[in-house]
Amino acid sequence: MKALLIAPNMDATDVGEAFVAFQWARALAERVDLTVLAFQRPGRPDLAAQLPGARVVTWPEPAWATRHERLNAMLKPAWPVFAAHVRRWIAASLAQGETFDIAHQLMPQAARYASPLRHFDIPYVIGPLGGALDTPAAFRAEAASAPLFTRLRRLDAFRFRHDPWLRASYARAACVLGVAPYVRDVLRDIPLRRFEPVLELGIEDLAPAVTRPAQPGQLRLLHVGRGVRTKGLRDAVRAMALLADLPGLTLTSAGAGEEIALCRAEATALGVADRITFLGRVSRAEVETLYASHDVFVFPSFREPAGGVLYEAMRHGLPVVTAARGGPDFIVDDGCGLRLPVRTPPDFAAAIARAIRDLHADPSRTAALGRGARAKVAAEGLWGAKADRLVALYEELAVLPRRMPGLSARIGRPSSRTAGIPF
Repeated sequence: MKALLIAPNMDATDVGEAFVAFQWARALAERVDLTVLAFQRPGRPDLAAQLPGARVVTWPEPAWATRHERLNAMLKPAWPVFAAHVRRWIAASLAQGETFDIAHQLMPQAARYASPLRHFDIPYVIGPLGGALDTPAAFRAEAASAPLFTRLRRLDAFRFRHDPWLRASYARAACVLGVAPYVRDVLRDIPLRRFEPVLELGIEDLAPAVTRPAQPGQLRLLHVGRGVRTKGLRDAVRAMALLADLPGLTLTSAGAGEEIALCRAEATALGVADRITFLGRVSRAEVETLYASHDVFVFPSFREPAGGVLYEAMRHGLPVVTAARGGPDFIVDDGCGLRLPVRTPPDFAAAIARAIRDLHADPSRTAALGRGARAKVAAEGLWGAKADRLVALYEELAVLPRRMPGLSARIGRPSSRTAGIPF
């Protein structure tokens, strides 16, 4: 099978979307005849050398796009440049007689970028798309004001209803992937041909199995995440105050950000500061040690589109306490953790406390959920297993009729209806 994979950035030495895109490309290159189209970022290792099993075509990433790293990561200002490169390259390749069974726009993950693939008569996939989760109304008063470019996300719903280029990108796709089922609801105003939930993150391997001997009356809880309100650390602190009758219960927080100081103050005010350890920013090796040394992963993030940190904890055999919302609601099931409704801050803290109390009272159930967590991530989270399922989807889609409404009868040429419109 010949597959075409596009993403603006892929890099094994980077983080975020670029690293995830590289992992997908590396796994897919072992299973299909893969062509990769991407930017080459100045100063980064050559992408072709990183992906020796794939045919790699790159263009220099514009220097102006990389001057503000956070802005570049959030808004992808160079996307129109990249999309233009992709469109010209595909048109030239098809004109020379080259064919592809499937094309896939893997990144950007945010659902706000019109795809150059919509101009061609090749079955294509977009995603996994994520983001677009809002903060529950009852929690907004405690959430910090978002930067202007983050607040621009509020335009997404309007664009899903009215942007002809974005709507065409998703409506013409053979399949749209979302990081969790909620993405289907986000795109409900667009008539999708097919939708599949696929978490964009994966793991290299399982952590060594750890035997966690039950210590009567003791339970070590762990929270890992950036210090922002939506990650739910404040709710976990409040839950600890509702568990004052369980002196053997402790909570460790690993992560830095503006929320940490607020959580420290809350812990002091609630009288539980002596049972909560705030480590701040720690190294990756230290995080792995924390996963191995704790009993339960408490991650009540209520605006989590994906939740890859859950996979990190589950690969260590940690049961999970999380929110029944967004990505965590998709990743965690009853065999590996507890998902809690998100209504109001007091209700949420009370639900977290009840879940922890139940696990504290039943060590055998806690151990069983931990085994279930490790088994689940082994079955669905390893990159090889994820790539196998994606290739199976490619094979289903590649045999579908190629003609799509509004496309030119000439393969590889934009239709008159879409020619010349923005990327």
